[in-house]
Amino acid sequence: MQQPAEIERALVDFDVLDAWMTGRDLPGGPFEDVRLLSGGTQNVLLRFRRGGRDYVLRRGPRHLRTRTNDVLRREARVLTALGGTDVPAPRVIAACPDENVMHGAVFYLMTPVEGFNATVALPEPHASDPVMRHAMGLHAATALSALGAVDHEAVGLADFGKPEGFLERQVGRWMSELEGYGSLEGYPGPEIPGLERVASWLEANRPTTWRPGIMHGDYHLANLMFSPTGPEVAAIVDWEMCTIGDPLLDLGWLLATWPGHGDESASLAGPLGAAGGLPGPGELVTAYAGRAAATAGRDLASIIWYAVLACFKLGIVLEGTHARASAGKAPKETGDLLHSITLGLFRRAEAFIASE
Repeated sequence: MQQPAEIERALVDFDVLDAWMTGRDLPGGPFEDVRLLSGGTQNVLLRFRRGGRDYVLRRGPRHLRTRTNDVLRREARVLTALGGTDVPAPRVIAACPDENVMHGAVFYLMTPVEGFNATVALPEPHASDPVMRHAMGLHAATALSALGAVDHEAVGLADFGKPEGFLERQVGRWMSELEGYGSLEGYPGPEIPGLERVASWLEANRPTTWRPGIMHGDYHLANLMFSPTGPEVAAIVDWEMCTIGDPLLDLGWLLATWPGHGDESASLAGPLGAAGGLPGPGELVTAYAGRAAATAGRDLASIIWYAVLACFKLGIVLEGTHARASAGKAPKETGDLLHSITLGLFRRAEAFIASE
């Protein structure tokens, strides 16, 4: 089997891939139209065609991190479980959870997604049609409601996460994470106005009942691929943070990162956010609520709490890069930008609280 010159064998060994695919009765023949969709420090996506079928291979980055293979196993399991649902997500064709097959890397094959990331580029007809952009926003909410409607036990994910005490441990878990950044030399500590007030409000107003389900874990516009011909979500992508928890936190995450508030966090939405015409937060919640199976046993009256938690959690996650930048372990410009977004997220959290 000829190794494509532009693909390092250490990244994807086509002799290994050939034998592995053959062993799973997948169509044989030469590998055609091989091209990297991403690489470097990010997870690798490699598209190719074989035996009349198109594939995307996903594996960890060239330099695997400690938990990369476990994350890929989790992704593949969740996407496989979603295969029989109407959740817009890539469909797993076959997965290799054994890292000994491909030189230390877990990988899986999935269906390609024909779509675009609206936070990177906004093509026509979407760019010039505000009605379509408004519908794109609503579809972002209804795609998420499709995920919230899935019974995780029925699709074989009863043992996938640890939902017991999920909401109760959130504030303490992330305050501990923030405290841990103090070990980075040069980091002055969290200078985040409103931090303690938001944490206290979250603890005092936590919902007392909730229903577990599949969470994407990082649900915002940058992790959606839209149809090139209409407003529909072609696929929810990047499932690294998936777990069993409270799906309303995904909706809160969408609200926390939603453009239109005039603060730094709106920059996360890129060209789509800049183009405008998107629905407001209330319209997103209403669109999500339109699917009864997603809301059964879930209290949408508490959605502000989930949006505040999302601002709190994401702000602390981004502050980690600021801390590493202060210690010389990340670019200063990136750290400064993400710190400004963290401050914007906490301002948004306090605005959400004030709206209650």
